Amino acid sequence: MSHIHERVAALRALLAQHDLDAWIINGTDPHQSEYVCTRYRSREWISGFTGSAGTVVITKEAALLWVDSRYFIQAQQQIEGSEFIMMKVDTPSYPDPYSYLVQQLPEGGRVGIDSATLTVSAKASLEASFEGRVVLVPFSDLLDAIWLDRPPVPSREVVHLPNDIAGFSSVQKLTMVRLAMAQKGCDYTVISSLDDIAWITNLRGSDVTYNPVFLSYLVVGRQQAWLFTDPGRFDAETKDLISSDFEILDYEAVSPTLSTMLKADDVIYYNPDKTNLLLFAAFQGNKHVTGREFTTDLKASKNETELEGMRKAHLLDGVALVNFLASLDTKKGTYTEIELSTMLKQQRQRNAHCIGESFSPISGWAAHGAMCHYSADEKSNATVQGDGLLVLDTGGMYTFGLTDVTRTILFGTPTEEQKRDYTLVLKGNLALANMRFPEGTCGYQLDVLARQFLWQQGLSYFHGTGHGLGFRLGVHEGPQSISVKPLAVPLKKGMIVSDEPGIYKEGRHGIRIENILAIKEDVKTEFGQFLSFEVLTICPFERTLIDKNLLTVAEIAMVDAYHRWVFEELKDLVDSAALPYLERATERL
Repeated sequence: MSHIHERVAALRALLAQHDLDAWIINGTDPHQSEYVCTRYRSREWISGFTGSAGTVVITKEAALLWVDSRYFIQAQQQIEGSEFIMMKVDTPSYPDPYSYLVQQLPEGGRVGIDSATLTVSAKASLEASFEGRVVLVPFSDLLDAIWLDRPPVPSREVVHLPNDIAGFSSVQKLTMVRLAMAQKGCDYTVISSLDDIAWITNLRGSDVTYNPVFLSYLVVGRQQAWLFTDPGRFDAETKDLISSDFEILDYEAVSPTLSTMLKADDVIYYNPDKTNLLLFAAFQGNKHVTGREFTTDLKASKNETELEGMRKAHLLDGVALVNFLASLDTKKGTYTEIELSTMLKQQRQRNAHCIGESFSPISGWAAHGAMCHYSADEKSNATVQGDGLLVLDTGGMYTFGLTDVTRTILFGTPTEEQKRDYTLVLKGNLALANMRFPEGTCGYQLDVLARQFLWQQGLSYFHGTGHGLGFRLGVHEGPQSISVKPLAVPLKKGMIVSDEPGIYKEGRHGIRIENILAIKEDVKTEFGQFLSFEVLTICPFERTLIDKNLLTVAEIAMVDAYHRWVFEELKDLVDSAALPYLERATERL
């Protein structure tokens, strides 16, 4: 870890040079992306931690990494041997990063942060946390001076998503946005979020691994729209398709263009949670209306074409999953974690509609399965042999949709503890998937359905139960979620969410079962419109881990009905060699 020590030392030298007492790295990019291109993997470069969320704080004396419960085990392993200390988010015995700085720095201490990754709302929140006792100093990125081989801003080719796949043209989507703008009384909306831009333009890129987005900004006016990105990334055909809808300008031109074109009385709509300080400076003198991007809510409720595309993607994915599981049916021989995820990837790629994986696969054997976001590499790649459980969380990106599925796979003979834990997780998965709920219900109001059986046994898990999914976009998409966090976002018809309760026992095993659900209209009564879930994932549960004695008659009927549906959907599509496995895996309990 000597390179980590050298990088921290180099950063401290810059802190002294610029009269700063600390530096914060929030681990995102100028667009507040969850997953970032290689240029913006600052947190990983300085600490060695590869997870998708976390905050680094470097002071003159200390180097600290804050992570949430998903990454406690992984982070501790990845920073081992360095001077970094892991701090636990939302854990009473650990201060948050900003309280820590207030406690540790002298009165009037100066805390620097990259202006390009600091949003308007985050700046206000930080300054409130500091209570005037330390000073926040937005600054240019100090890592530019010491990260000598830092990757450049990517500019890979962008492709156009045909209307018969997207459902709505970019013109139709612009009309929706402009209608929302008129209702808010604004002249322009400024959009920084990459998945929102990809959705409204019907364009898909590859600047960020596993995320079909491209670095860009979008400004929509009442009559015209401007797309700020590298114009060289479009071929002639794509440029022709979009040029009547969007004027394409250089990525770096967004701030100067806004500064020159805006009139003093123009009203700007923007999201302070997504807009960085450098961009905000271009229009901070105008009147503002703030809120979530209009596009975020528009793309969250999938149109009928998008929903049908997602169904087709899950059908193809089900074929790949069953062919893969059938190849493991006897569980003879040994595999590595990476070999198993690669085998599934190869099954997906047999179909011409599969573009690739929708996220980096999680293939965790035995104790590794207890790290819910574990990622195998050459060093950690465990051999799968003997008795134990494999947590396999993967997804496919298809021409017309994407998937995200987790199955816990038994190798050898299960213990009674493993069967109990699996069945409790399964009961939670079924309880959520089969719930009917009134319109206006938020995800946090349903979250306990998936946890109740674990809680009754004094067990729990510390991640959310469900996240939204994008359409040919990111595997994580808001604003909806199913979580203990009281997020006031009602679940609506057309939204897609995951259903993934789990249990993780450090050093022993992990279990997670994940299906994807689409929200649909259900009965309408005197008490209003009710909604329910349509299960999209088509893959058997691990029958050998189900303790039938822990299931009610109704739950047994749910499992049997699901398995009958899986069988009917896949029986004519899977390989002939996989059919015997499919028949056994979907038998009645």
